[in-house]
This record gives sequence, structure tokens and C-alpha cells, in this order.
Amino acid sequence: MNDAPRISYASAGVSIEEGDRAVELMKEWVEKARRPEVVGGIGGFAGLFDASALKAYDRPLLATSADGVGTKVQIAQRMDKHDTIGFDLVGMLVDDLVVCGAEPLFMTDYIATGKVVPERIADIVKGIAQACAESGTALLGGETAEHPGLLGVDEYDIAGSTTGVVEADALLGPELVRPGDVVIAMASSGLHSNGYSLVRHVFFAPADQGGAGWSLDRHVPEFGRTLGEELLTPTRLYTLPCLALAKDVEVHAMSHITGGGLAANLARVVPSTVSVRVDRSTWSPQPVFGLVGSLGGVAQEDLDLALNMGVGMVALVAPDAADAAIRLLAEHGVHAWIAGHVADAGVHGDGGTVTLTGAHR
Repeated sequence: MNDAPRISYASAGVSIEEGDRAVELMKEWVEKARRPEVVGGIGGFAGLFDASALKAYDRPLLATSADGVGTKVQIAQRMDKHDTIGFDLVGMLVDDLVVCGAEPLFMTDYIATGKVVPERIADIVKGIAQACAESGTALLGGETAEHPGLLGVDEYDIAGSTTGVVEADALLGPELVRPGDVVIAMASSGLHSNGYSLVRHVFFAPADQGGAGWSLDRHVPEFGRTLGEELLTPTRLYTLPCLALAKDVEVHAMSHITGGGLAANLARVVPSTVSVRVDRSTWSPQPVFGLVGSLGGVAQEDLDLALNMGVGMVALVAPDAADAAIRLLAEHGVHAWIAGHVADAGVHGDGGTVTLTGAHR
């Protein structure tokens, strides 16, 4: 007779009961992130969205995006604060749709964790739902997966996907960009969700590895708060302001400044017939960017490649629409300014390129 202890799913590290309790705790927040088109509630095998509203479009184009938040999740885990990381996830998703003029309709999320702690999962979903509500996006459903042995009990990662719609003749993109267009830069809230592998190394690695060896609870005078609070600043959502901009102003293209930095992301919406010059002297990045550079000895070109450097979104607008664009964005709480211009190919470099000039103020 085998006297070995009996093994169950729970003893292997997966608790169905805790997963069910997490769902119950998150229901309140998911309910706040509904749109009228959502059919039913969470708990089913699939989320349902009434697509009959698309009949109002002449030629609706569906847009989709999938993303995560990278290693910023480690900051949330180390600080044991989980109700803001959802803003980073939603921002990375829905504002990728907005650049083509698409209105986000719904999103789904995926949370993988070493151990389901219902209160922690509910906090993560709370942030996602609040960001969905702020951006007009329905949180249609998602999945929470418990991976014992693969992730530590306090570790998790999050990802998601989103779907939106744009009328075909309202689609924004490189085909509309012309010489003379103006580059409108929109301020970021800070680091957003990119470059955290660099940022974490600079701030946390010991001196013999080139880092500053700082702790998250260190008060940083330049920030007026702790390092952890600064690094956990949620990503700014540009969704509704940019949709209003595309509706009311002659916008030709937009670019979400994420991994790769300003020049590389803006170049994705620049046709080969033009080149763009962006002048760094038109803005002052938040102190965190300068500290990453000075503490880590990071060159300007590497900062520009890894971080947004204070610009989270860019719009290329007709020259006579620039002032109206800045006013409209200000009315929506987004600080914006003229940061550069579009010219014929060859004037600012080879066609399809973006050149950063000058030094930050």
C-alpha cells in the first residue's frame, strides 16, 4: 500500500477557489468598464459585443493591437502596489489604435501569476477597468492563469489585446503626410512603460555593475517623492483627446511614442517623399530622464532610443491647423507644442526619416 501523501490540484499550487474569489472581487470594476454594446457579463467562455453599430459605417475598418507593459511590472510587485499598472496596459493597447484614427471598442486582458491572491488580482483589474472607462473602451473579458513553479508566488505578468474601428475614408497614415505639415508633440506623464530594463539597471544595479544602487523608498529631491512613486507613474491616456483631434482638426498622421523612442516611432508614419526634423530645444523632459542619463552615463542617442523623453504622442497636422490642435489638446488636459516640421525628402535627411536636432532645455 502506498503511504505517500495524495496529490491534488491545490497541493500542486493551483487554487480553483481563489481564482473564483478573484473573479467575484473584480466584477465591480469590470462593470464600470462597459459600453452599451456589451452583451452579458464576465464568467462566460467568450465576451460578446454587439457589432450592429458598425452598420452606421460606410466601410468600417477593424483595428487590433496586442501588448504588455514589460518589466515595469517588477516595480509594482516590489512596491506591492497593483492598482495603477492597468493604466499602463490599456495605454499601450488603445493608443496604438488611435494613431490610425480608430476608436477602441473593447479589450481583453491576460494575467499570469505564480499564485492567485484575489485581492491583488482585483487591484490589477481595477486599474485596467478604470483606464478602460477613461478611454471609452469596454473591458470585455480576460483570463487569470496560475503558474506555480514557473513564476514566484508574488510574481505576475500582464498582457492584453484590443479591437477598434475607423471609417475607411477617415483613416490616418503616411499617405496623408505632406511637406509643410507641423509636428505637434504631446507631453508624456513620465517614463510610461518603455525602457524599464535600462531604467532599473541604472537605478538599482550596484556600483560595480554601473548602477546607482538606489532603493525604491529613496526620496529623490528632483522628483519631490520617492523613486518608486516616480517609476510607477501611470502611462498617460491620449485616446479621447486624440479622437477629438482627428475629428475637429486636419490631422494627417499620429504616432504613439513607445519602445524605440520618438524618432523611430514617428518614422513609421512618415512616407518616403518627405523627411522630418524635430527640435529637442522645444521642450524640457521630466527630471527622471536626465537622472537616467547622468547616473548611468547613458548617451543621448541611447536615451532617445529607449525612452520617450517627455513626448508620449505626436500628431502631424496641416500647417494652418497647428494652433487649433494645441488649443484643443489643452482643453482636454494635454500639454502640446510645435516640435518640428515636415519637408520634402532630402531637406532634413533621406526620405522617410526623422532627425532629432538641438538639445533639451
